[in-house]
Parts: sequence; C-alpha cells; structure tokens
Amino acid sequence: MNNRQLFLRHLAQLSDAPLALEIVKASGMYMWDTEGKKIMDLIAGISVCNVGHSHPAVVQAIREQAEQYMHLLVYGEIIQTPQVAFATLLTEQLPASLNSVYFTNSGAEAVEGAMKLAKRYTGRTEIIAFEKSYHGSTQGAMSIMGDESWRNAYRPLLPDIQHLTYNTWEAIDRITERTACVVAETVQAEAGVYVPQKEWLQALRKKCSETGTLLVLDEIQCGLGRNGTLWAFEQSGIVPDILLLGKALGGGMPMGAFIADREIMWSLTNRPVLGHMTTFGGHPVMCAAGLAGLRVLLEQREELVDGAKAKGELFHRYLKHPAIKEIRSLGLMMAVEMESFEVNKKVIDRCIEKGVLTDWFLFAPQCLRIAPPLIINEEEIKQACDIILEAIDAVYNKASV
Repeated sequence: MNNRQLFLRHLAQLSDAPLALEIVKASGMYMWDTEGKKIMDLIAGISVCNVGHSHPAVVQAIREQAEQYMHLLVYGEIIQTPQVAFATLLTEQLPASLNSVYFTNSGAEAVEGAMKLAKRYTGRTEIIAFEKSYHGSTQGAMSIMGDESWRNAYRPLLPDIQHLTYNTWEAIDRITERTACVVAETVQAEAGVYVPQKEWLQALRKKCSETGTLLVLDEIQCGLGRNGTLWAFEQSGIVPDILLLGKALGGGMPMGAFIADREIMWSLTNRPVLGHMTTFGGHPVMCAAGLAGLRVLLEQREELVDGAKAKGELFHRYLKHPAIKEIRSLGLMMAVEMESFEVNKKVIDRCIEKGVLTDWFLFAPQCLRIAPPLIINEEEIKQACDIILEAIDAVYNKASV
C-alpha cells in the first residue's frame, strides 16, 4: 500500500473527502509535496504558523530544549525554565491584570480550563456564548459552540448554557448576577470573520463588570498579531478577565493557554486542591518553541504585527471580481464571500491545483479563508490573488459552457 492508502486506512478521518496532500517539507510561506510541487500556504495551518513554517529560531529552540530535558513531571510541580520565561514574556505584553498563565496542550483545553475557572471563582453556573462561535470540539467547548447541528449530534452536553446573537444589544441585556462568564471571540472567525462594533465590546465589558461576570475573550485564532495588534482586544480599549490563546501560541507546536489575574487563578489551588490538572500542558519543548516564536513577533513587530493591516489592504486592492460578494477582514484574517459553498469549493480546489492552499469556514462555507503567515510579502500577495482570480474565472467559465 502507498501512503495515501495507509492514511485512509489507519488514521481516523474527519470527512469522507480529505485533501490528502502528502507534504514532505514546509518552510516560510511554502510547502512541498512528494512530487516537488511548491504550494503557497494561504491559511497558515489555520492561523497557527504566524511566523511561517519551521522558522529557524523556533527550530533551534526546540533542538536546544530537547537536548536539555523534555517531560519531567505533571504541570505545576517543578520549576521549568522555558515555562517561566514564556509566561513572563507573555504577561509583559499584556495588561497588568492578566498576569497568571495556565499553559495547556490546545486552544480547546484552554477553553475548558477557563470555563471551570469562571464557575469556581464566581460560584455561578450559567455561561453565555454566541451563535456561530467556535471554541473547540471537546465536550465542554462544544457545549458553547454556536451551531446546533454540531451540538445536537453529541447531546447531552453541559447544562445552563445560553447561546445569544453576537454583536447585539439584546445579548448584553441577558447578562445577570447569575452569569459566571461570557465567552466571546474578539473577532468571530468561523462565522466568516465578523468584527463586532467597538462600542458593543465596550458595553459587554461594562455589563460584565456591573454583574460580577467574568469576560472571557477567545483570541485562539486572532491573537498574536493576526489582526494588526498583538491582541485584538487592544483595538476596542477593553481588557478581558480571562484571555484564551492557542494556535499560533506554540510557534507551530501544539499549545494553548488561559490567562487571568493571579487572584482569580488562585481559586484552582484549593477546595479541591489541584482544581485543574494536566500532564503535558506547558511541556518545556513547546514552551521553548512558543517563546522563540513570540520573540520573533516582537523583534519584527513593525513588519509582522503592525504590517498586518497594510498587507490585508493589499488583498482588498488586488481581489476585485464581480463574483466576489464581499470581503470581510481585520488585518490578515479575511473571508472572501462567494455565492455558494459549491462555487467556493470549486475555487478552492482550483487554487490548490495551481499551488495556493486555502480553505472554507465551518459556519460560512460559502467564504474562502485567507489567513497566511504574517511574513507574506506584497509579491506573494499579488501572486496569490492572481491565482484566486484565475480560479474564479475558470469556475464560472466552465459553468457557462
């Protein structure tokens, strides 16, 4: 059997039509398959590879840490230098109230930890989340996922969850003194990149403060520079009580985190002790990789973080086509809306055939996803846009024949 056959036989499948690209190398903006074909990655592993694939500084940090030590003991018992250094650098880039980091293995695990923390700290049970939100696929995270077709397949899920409409004033009115937390994406990603009104986020923050409700902002996809600031919440002038990170946090390695004030986080230490446990969360090699990736972002902040908005505007400039209904974006996170999923999927397939990897969104399948590594340059943006436009033309010309 060849690798494709073995892949289909022995690896659990999530759909009946996986891309099944066999990649042998990835570096910077590109991947290469077994036949040597060069593919531009326009989605960065779904907002993971913000500093590009296999960044030399990240690879070096992984090698050096692996030679020192790897797993030692479960989380929180032994002082591990990469954990301390990474948590310190992270909190130095955040508001003073976000000073305590709990590292996890993924974004979904960060969501789970934050939900437990909010319940434990407030003594309340109600959680408010939003329709068309995505926070992960574990049981707790799925309970707050904003799509009933996904939730319904796995019921019963967690009780006392409200799913409200994002960016509406009616949703804010539903927050009360019995609400433990509100979990919201700072930018709704899988809905097709919906950016809320700044005033709405500010009102959400105000109502949470008034009711003693913890505001949990999910920046698993949009954090770490993707929206043109290191943290998307900076653009609204608010600070969450708990911040959720993942995807790009590990520099390409699997990692997540929930971050809060030490007073809030301390509630996990007693009644019961070890209120939230993980074996591999904050693994030293992952922390070393994440630390190296964050340092790259900070050292090249003007180009990679501050420059994300200008690079996003270039996509708007070059992607002009009557078949494109709308482009929604914030920085280098955008959704290009087509007339239907059927059309969009044909465009995506054509792009891949021509050497550009893109994708669609869970709750907006008619939209083409653009979220490249932040290292992308203008020449690559123009090249990617030319291929997308050619793909759209090919799809519509074929349909008209």
